[in-house]
Amino acid sequence: MTTTTKPNVVLILNDDMGFSDIGCYGGEVETPALDRLAANGLRYSQFYNTARCSPSRASMLTGLHPHQTGVGILTYDSGPEGYAGNLNHRCVTIPQALKANGYKTYMSGKWHVASSLTKPTDTWPLQRGFDEFYGTIIGAGSFYDPNTLTRGNDNVEHEAHADGFFYTDAISDQAVAYIDQHHQSSPEQPFFTYVAYTAPHWPLHAHEEDIAKYKGRFDQGWDALREQRLEKLVASGILMDHWKLTERDPTQPPWTEAEADEQFRAWTLRCMEVYAAQIDRMDQGIARIVAALERNGQLDNTLLIFLADNGACAEDIPEDVTVDELVDKLMIARRQTRSGEAVHFGNDTSRMPGPENTYQSYGTAWANLSNTPFRLYKHWIHEGGISTPLIVHWPAGIRDRGAIRHAPGYLPDIMATILDVTATPYPRELNGQTIEPLEGQSLRPTFGGDAIERGPMFWEHEGNAAVRIGKWKLVKRYPQPWELYDMDADRTELLDLATEHPQRVAEMAAQYEAWAERCGVIPREKIVELMRSQGVTRAFWEKD
Repeated sequence: MTTTTKPNVVLILNDDMGFSDIGCYGGEVETPALDRLAANGLRYSQFYNTARCSPSRASMLTGLHPHQTGVGILTYDSGPEGYAGNLNHRCVTIPQALKANGYKTYMSGKWHVASSLTKPTDTWPLQRGFDEFYGTIIGAGSFYDPNTLTRGNDNVEHEAHADGFFYTDAISDQAVAYIDQHHQSSPEQPFFTYVAYTAPHWPLHAHEEDIAKYKGRFDQGWDALREQRLEKLVASGILMDHWKLTERDPTQPPWTEAEADEQFRAWTLRCMEVYAAQIDRMDQGIARIVAALERNGQLDNTLLIFLADNGACAEDIPEDVTVDELVDKLMIARRQTRSGEAVHFGNDTSRMPGPENTYQSYGTAWANLSNTPFRLYKHWIHEGGISTPLIVHWPAGIRDRGAIRHAPGYLPDIMATILDVTATPYPRELNGQTIEPLEGQSLRPTFGGDAIERGPMFWEHEGNAAVRIGKWKLVKRYPQPWELYDMDADRTELLDLATEHPQRVAEMAAQYEAWAERCGVIPREKIVELMRSQGVTRAFWEKD
């Protein structure tokens, strides 16, 4: 039995996971908790993120476009005329809005929308609406010994030295503790819990027992598995059967060629097995969160949302990065393990990923599999960069359980939906500061059916850009020209129609430019110029 009338909200975001990795979206990874939520809720086939960690979080938490919030690229200051890398005061967060409506607010996991990593500022979680926070301020790092581990406003990195510490488990366990604690102390008060996993972001760290579950699971290789995933996505009704599989990434070898090198075959399979294990461990934690809601009688009255912050990540470690940059400047790695052993950085095929003393990524070919059937990855605005699984579960508010929704939507809609469901007003000002108008629209009408009136949707990241209006998507890969796709006929973006519809391209490009000017999008050329003026060189996490 529920004890509140207003619905609770649990928002779960994971990190760098592709569209088709989890079981209920066609993947090989065992995700029974997410599959259960999907079977009793809704899956969305055309929901979009913002192609990158920090901007996606800024957009989702505020209902605005990331450029409007001050987080246009990452949490690094791009210069006095660029993005500050901090949430500004022209935006309001979901927890800030909900607190004004009587909600208790909790967060566990990755913050990554503040440039100050060690000193509390007005852009840290407690200062942006959360009553309690446990997690990391930085955007990546060791799963065994993460940098910037924080409780409230206090550094608690020492907690990672406890026996058995693993960051994914710690995020899950804290979320469960918040739910149990809330039931004991404030059972009649509604709550909002934001759970922000770092899995399966690199480095490839996982438990041996989880890795062992996937031994042999990917032995057919990326070519065959991409075909199989598409078949499952079509059979489930998530994708249409006339949408064709994109070609293998042209920079990657066919699997038959890759597996001919025995050492490389063993290493690359292990990479994908560890990546799968990272998602598996996250799903185990989600199962515990759902169990906590059930035993406290809150599951029926809880709106639970799950999605990913961007498409799969094709970054290699290192590309143009040094250990000093990872450790000292970016603060996303440590030189030694907790026991004092040296950490080995880079995708070295002689060293298997998974343990604390490794720091590797799974690479382009597997990311290509993760984003099946789309092309490109995190950083880019083609479908592989922005398409996310979205699961919405709310027994009290969703009757059409197990259904699929094809209505398009994107990150600003998350806040709009939560405010709609909780009957929370969006403020026009906060602490005397005028707040930018909400950019998203509520998905609640889709809970009862698939039809929804949708205005234009816009994206920009590192010069990569897009606008989608109805079935038409205008997209470009910086610095290349605009491409035009009919998303009803060609969701996988194989047939560029730009030369056939020059007037449509011009009209949509004009709408994009008007949006970019309104929302404070800084042209990529200017950002590059600003960075050069500061002596900032191109890093491995920049992808033009």
